[in-house]
Formats: sequence, structure tokens, C-alpha cells
Amino acid sequence: MRILILNPNTTAGVTDLLVAAARPVAGPATRIVATTAPRGVPYISTRGEALIGGAIALETLAEQHSEVDAAIIAAFGDPGLFAARELFDIPVIGMSEAAMLTACMLGQRFSIITFAAALGSWYRDCVDMHGLWGRCAGIRSLDESFGPVADVQVEKEAMLVALANRAVQEDDADVVILAGAPLAGLAAKVRDRIPVPLVDPIAAAVKQAEALVALNPRKATVGTFRRPAAKPTTGLGDALAARIEMRDLPEAAE
Repeated sequence: MRILILNPNTTAGVTDLLVAAARPVAGPATRIVATTAPRGVPYISTRGEALIGGAIALETLAEQHSEVDAAIIAAFGDPGLFAARELFDIPVIGMSEAAMLTACMLGQRFSIITFAAALGSWYRDCVDMHGLWGRCAGIRSLDESFGPVADVQVEKEAMLVALANRAVQEDDADVVILAGAPLAGLAAKVRDRIPVPLVDPIAAAVKQAEALVALNPRKATVGTFRRPAAKPTTGLGDALAARIEMRDLPEAAE
């Protein structure tokens, strides 16, 4: 089984963190492959940046979907997730959706803890997109400057732990999600310092991806996630244009 970790941010160091957190939880038959966005922003924190990252995610999936069994959009906020599920036949997992659904299996209400206040609006949109506000105890974030984004979990570890404990004590959170790709791997390091289950989004996404591949669901041919009818394109990369125009289908199926 090959699972693609698709980082729609441009920071290769964050991709390294994601892979390092993913491999220990992957099954022995699972191969993790990864890619970093070739253009965009170092880390997505706004709605506009999420739209850019989502478009780049679709381009990447168009180029690589036939080489993997499942793909993970590895940014908390799931940019491009629903569009990817519409366009592609393989399971596409959103890192934040996987984290929240996993948290729902561990407790009644979860809190989301992250490293930058700017992420709050986008994360609130994400919880709403997945219909999980009834299970969310709140979103808490640090409000301080930080250095290189790939180093933020080391730089802010103690403050993030303190913030998570506040969420447990003040928001009655049963589960804590340490959110944001730059925090990949932190949950395993600090699990004994927070008295409720912690969810690492990339770890949850890998296990959800493995489960969906094993379940072997068919691609919808009706409903809102069926593949759209062919449409002409202008100026798109060839792989994505071929997918939208349905030029990628075997000749016998055309």
C-alpha cells in the first residue's frame, strides 16, 4: 500500500516532520511517499492561502494519484479536500477531518490547540465544513511571534502543553488535537504531560487512509461526489486538464 502525504505548504522541513510522525504508525505493508508544494506560502493561515493550496493539491493529485492507493492532504484545514474527492477515484483523506473523527472515538468533546492566532478563523471554518461544532469544545491558539515554522513545536512546546491543559481544565475537553502540520509528532512527545488523549492529525490520517484502502470503497457514480462531466479547460497543467477533460480515461471507456 502506498500513501501519499501531500503538503500544500512550501516548507520542506514541515514535510519532513509529517513523514517522521507518519512512518512509526504506518503498518508494515504501508509505504509513505511525500511531496511538498512547489509554490505557494510557507504555511497556510488564511482562507485565500487555503484556496491557493487547494488548487496546488489538485494539480499534485492529478500528477500522482495513479501511483498511490490513497492520499492525505496534510494541512490542518483540509484545503481542496472535497474537490479532490470529487475528481479522483482513490481515497483522499483530510488531515483535520481524520483528527476530529478520531477524537470523536476517544471522547465526547475535543479541543483544537494550535501555534498561531491567525489560524483560528480558517480552523473554525474547517470544523464547520465537517459538521462537528457540536463535538468541539473550542479552539485555542498561541498569540506570539515565532521563528522558522518547521521549528515552532520545539520553540513553543511548553506553551502548547500549558494551553492544552487549560483546554482540559476550562473547556472540559475530553480529547486534545495538536493542530497544524508544523506540530506533527508533538503529541507523542508530550502525551504524559496532558491528562486526556492527544490526537496527532497526520498519525490519525495515516490510519484512516489504511482503513479506507482495506475497505476498498467504490467511486460514486451518482450524488455530489461523482466525477464531473468532461469540460474544456484553458491554461491548466496537462495532468489536471486531462482529468477535468476526461482525456485520462482508457479509450474503451470514452
